This record gives sequence, structure tokens and C-alpha cells, in this order.
Amino acid sequence: MKKIGLIGGMSWESSALYYRLINERVRDRLGGLHSARCVMGSVDFAEVERMQTAGEWAAAGGLLAEEARSLEAAGAEAIVLCTNTMHKVASDIESAVGVPLLHLVDVTGEAVNDAGLSKVVLLGTRFTMEEQFYRERMEANGVQTVVPDAGGRATVDRVIYEELVLGIVSDESRREFQRIIEGLITAGAEGVILGCTEIELLVGESDVTVPVFASTALHAAAAVDFALAEGHPV
Repeated sequence: MKKIGLIGGMSWESSALYYRLINERVRDRLGGLHSARCVMGSVDFAEVERMQTAGEWAAAGGLLAEEARSLEAAGAEAIVLCTNTMHKVASDIESAVGVPLLHLVDVTGEAVNDAGLSKVVLLGTRFTMEEQFYRERMEANGVQTVVPDAGGRATVDRVIYEELVLGIVSDESRREFQRIIEGLITAGAEGVILGCTEIELLVGESDVTVPVFASTALHAAAAVDFALAEGHPV
């Protein structure tokens, strides 16, 4: 089994979900008392969020690149960045290490393609919804993404940063997300990407009328597939 390197802490709520999903999938694949071989570096989210807000992406990329180097030095054979938004600086991480970064957007795009869909809702932080790093890479995978209007984007971003990263899961916010998603479905979207780990704490398949692509769950599954690839014994 290969060792997975996790860059976490953005937020720790999402990192806990990654850790649980990866270990559950290893257990289900191998049975018995098996669990994942992994090492995690967890950053201070307050520091990262400050850099996001200030537009200090180069500094944020440097911080996460250093975490990746530490994980590689600890024996990690692949890097998993446990956040959607910070894939904006994925290239900084890739250039810092000699092991692969398992890119969340590629994994998610592949799942949308496998489902035979081409136009999906993208929900995430305002950075993920409004900047091009996520949407352009998704388009390179043959998937068109649509996002809420300005008011909807503000609502989604507020719920993420003021509720979900603090572990607050509200029925009122779930209904608001459902309203936003269903409006975009009416406009032609065929599915919805939960492009922020914490959104998976709020919305699931049972909450909407189209396929849901939970990026964290897909990313965790890809990490386990890599770790258990044939030719690498347990």
C-alpha cells in the first residue's frame, strides 16, 4: 500500500472528512482491520483565509508547497490537497515535489464525464465560483460549469465561511442551497458539483433532483485507488 500525503487544515472539518472517507474506503476494499497509510500536514486556516482575502496567492502557494515537501520527506508517495479553493495554487505544489499531486478537478471532471453529463452547477467559495482556475480546468475535461448569480454566490460563500467551517449545519441554509441549485437546474444544468468540501456536510444526493458530484468523496476514492494500485502490496 502506498503512503498518501494529505495537506489539511482548510478547514479541519474538511480534513476530518477526508481522513474518514479514505480510511473507510481502505477498510471496505481490504476488509478486516485495514486502514490507510497516510501522513497529514495541517495548516492554520486563519492564516490561509487571510491570504485568500488579501489576494496573497503566491504566499499561500509557498506555504502549501512547503507542507508538500515535508510530506514527501515523511514518505508520502502522492499528495492530496484537502481543499477545492486552494487548487488555485496546485502548480506551486506540483513544482515543489517529485511525487504526483492527485488533482481534485481532474478527478471530479472524470466522474462527470463518466456520468455522461456536460453542463453542471459548480458551488464553492467565491474564489472557486468566480475565478477561472477551476472552471477552465473543468472545461479542459469537457465539462461546462455554471454558477449562481451574484446574490447566490454571496449566500454560498457566507454559509461556507460563517457556518460550515465552524461545524454549523443549518436546515435553513440547506433549503437556501436547494433553492439556488434548483434554479440553475431549471436553466439547463444536468448535475451539481459540490466544489467545497464543507458543502458535503450540508447537501447530498437526497436534497436535489439531479446527480451530485461530491468532490471530496471522489478525491478520497481516487487517493485510495492510487494507494492500492496493482503492483503495490499491502
